[in-house]
Amino acid sequence: MSEPAATDVLFYHLERQPLEAVLPTLIEKTLERGWRAVVQSGSQERLDAIDETLWTYKPDSFLAHGSARDPSPDAQPIYLTTGTETPNGAGVRFLIEGAELQAYSGFVRIVILFNGLDSEAVAQARAQWKTAKAQGCGVAYWQQNDTGRWEKKA
Repeated sequence: MSEPAATDVLFYHLERQPLEAVLPTLIEKTLERGWRAVVQSGSQERLDAIDETLWTYKPDSFLAHGSARDPSPDAQPIYLTTGTETPNGAGVRFLIEGAELQAYSGFVRIVILFNGLDSEAVAQARAQWKTAKAQGCGVAYWQQNDTGRWEKKA
């Protein structure tokens, strides 16, 4: 039996757009690939704001999601949490607002979005980069250029 592929860990350095503008687009791409997602936040307040954003970020559509407060969290295409649980069997985990994981295995992809204007967030992302590499993950660093397009920098 072959070993599972290493998890890819993608770092998104937010400087030009806020989390609420970037996260829904990345989640849409995740769902288009047939993967489910977990969004893990370091704060309940930010998670509540993301909950609202996913319902209202476009005037003509929304991203269906739920949390432990909702019935059948295992059926949710997007699960929101401040913990490390993954009841929906998600292949992709988004870490926002200081969220941390001990082990980076068990996912196809982990996406870490951090505020590039916050020195503590940048320091935490650097530590997460080292942890991900030490755990054998593939790592990539993405930053927006002057026109707003994402470019892979490392």
